[in-house]
Amino acid sequence: MIDILELRRILELRRILTTEFGYTSPPVPSVLRRLPTWLATFGYYTRLMALIYGSSKTAMKGKYDRERWIIDSLRILKFVESVGGRHHVSGLRRVAEHPGPLVFIANHMSMLDTFLLPGLILPFHRVTFVVKESLLNYPVFGAIMRAVHPISLERTNPRKDLKVVLDQGRRLLGSGCSLVIFPQSTRSARFDAAAFNSLGVKLAKKTGTWVVPVAMKTDFQANGSLIKEAGPVNPEKVVHVAFGSPIPVTTASQETHRKVVSFIEEHLVRWGAPIA
Repeated sequence: MIDILELRRILELRRILTTEFGYTSPPVPSVLRRLPTWLATFGYYTRLMALIYGSSKTAMKGKYDRERWIIDSLRILKFVESVGGRHHVSGLRRVAEHPGPLVFIANHMSMLDTFLLPGLILPFHRVTFVVKESLLNYPVFGAIMRAVHPISLERTNPRKDLKVVLDQGRRLLGSGCSLVIFPQSTRSARFDAAAFNSLGVKLAKKTGTWVVPVAMKTDFQANGSLIKEAGPVNPEKVVHVAFGSPIPVTTASQETHRKVVSFIEEHLVRWGAPIA
C-alpha cells in the first residue's frame, strides 16, 4: 500500500528522471547519517519485504503491469534514501532518444540491480530481463518475476542458454521489447572481465539491435552469506548507475564487447569499486 505523500514523491522522482535524464539524491539528513548499520538494514528490509509481499499478491491476480513495476522500482530507490543511502544516475537521455528496442548489458553487483533498473528504463522503453530460472521459483518474489515475462536460463548449459536467448530474444526484440542482460555467471562486488560473456552482443548482432552498456555500483545492498539476495546494507556506499550511448553491433562484435567492458570498468574504477 502506498500513501498519497509517498506517491507524490515517486511522481516527482519520475518527472526528474524523464526531464533531466538523471538523478542525484538530496543531502542526507543528519539524523540518518547517525543511523547504526543494523538499524538501516532492518528499516530497509522491512519496507522492501512489505512491498514484495503486496506486489506478489497483485501479480498472482494477474494485475502486475508496467506502471506498477515502475512505481515499485522507484519506491525501492526511495527506500535506499530513507535509511541514509544516496544515488547518482546518469546517461538516460541517450536511452530516451533511441527510437527502437535496446539490449542493456550490465554488470551484476547485487540484487539491487534488478530492483532499480525497471524504474530507470521503463519510462522510456518496454523491457524485461534475462534471469536465472531459479528466480521464478522463489517464494513470494517469484510471482513478480513470472509476471514480467523474463527470459529464464538454467545457467548450466551455455549452448542451451545461447539458443534460448537467441530464440526468445529475437521474438521479444521484434515486438519492441528491450532486454536487460547480466553476462556474469553470478552477482559479485568485484568485476571480472574474464567472467563477462558476450551473450548480449551476440543477441544484438543477430537481431540488428543496438546495445547499451550499463555500469552499476550497488554494493549498498551487500550479497548475504546465508541468503545471497539479502545481505546487510551500508549507507556509506553511494549507489551509482551510468548508461552509455547505444552502440550498433557491426561485423566486429568482439570490438563492441570490448567497448561495453571498457565502459563498465572505467566507471567502476572511477567509483572506487574493486576490479579483478
